[in-house]
Amino acid sequence: MQYVGIHAQQVRNNMRSLMLLCCFPLIILLLVWFFFLILVSLEQDPLSTVDPAVVALAETIDTLPWVVGIIGVWFLIAFFSNTAMVRSATGARPLERRENPRVYNIVENLCIAGGMNMPKVNVIDTPMLNAFASGIDEKSYTVTVTTGICERLNDEELAGVIAHELTHIRNRDTRLLIISIVFVGIMSAIMSIAFRALWNGMLYGGGNRRSNSRNGNDGGAVSFIVIAAIAAVLAALGYFFTLLTRFAISRKREYMADAGGAELCGNPLALASALRKISADPMPAAKGREDVAQLFIIHSSLSGGGFSNLFTEMFATHPSTESRIQYLEQF
Repeated sequence: MQYVGIHAQQVRNNMRSLMLLCCFPLIILLLVWFFFLILVSLEQDPLSTVDPAVVALAETIDTLPWVVGIIGVWFLIAFFSNTAMVRSATGARPLERRENPRVYNIVENLCIAGGMNMPKVNVIDTPMLNAFASGIDEKSYTVTVTTGICERLNDEELAGVIAHELTHIRNRDTRLLIISIVFVGIMSAIMSIAFRALWNGMLYGGGNRRSNSRNGNDGGAVSFIVIAAIAAVLAALGYFFTLLTRFAISRKREYMADAGGAELCGNPLALASALRKISADPMPAAKGREDVAQLFIIHSSLSGGGFSNLFTEMFATHPSTESRIQYLEQF
């Protein structure tokens, strides 16, 4: 894989961030339009000459302020609270210089070599091995390491891991990752609400809740269960497509960080050795938070191998550790 320059990668990731910001509301609005289209088609009198697509568009426009407002507020809260959320989910705490000057010296030297500002440094008190970068701007950029990785990696290997995480920050990958996590999380929540409504409707019964008053008749009433089923199916489709958007860029992002980290620390074999050690004892998903686990340098669910993981790797946020090591050894 050919390495792309830092500036080109930053521009590319900024464009991807903009595309994500634009595509996600479009997906939401398209799903809302499909929801009304199906609903209107079910309710409409077969003899009516009114185009269901036009009626659905009018309904969508009417609900547009509510959809944009709710999703927008939801996104902003999740986006700007991500730092506190990550620290809470992982149990990370600030690492003082006097507590571990070795880690601070490595971070400082790599930042000087890369011409970048010093990020915050956090630590997770666990013997397991992992590390990640997070943050959306210079004030919140953070490199987090576990106590286990500090104790069991030598200086060259630890420098390779930290260089990988600093490359994520330098390439603006952390911002892009937070955007994609928030988008997928919102769609997942919508899907969960829709399926819960469907389950409650089936459990307690759902009568006719809506009638087609536009056409002056009530012969096309649609039950609550049907409405909930339509919403659930469309929400599941939306969740799937937002996941595809996430997967489309994440694996290459890891390869690029490996290449940038190898270039920054000047020792690709040390990073390969570190990945091999981490894959043997990676930190599991943070308190059951799969979205936070995606931040880690190695996703624990991909630490194994074999045919059973083939399907998982196809829909994974990280490439397999074996392929990353092979890539670094040929760097």
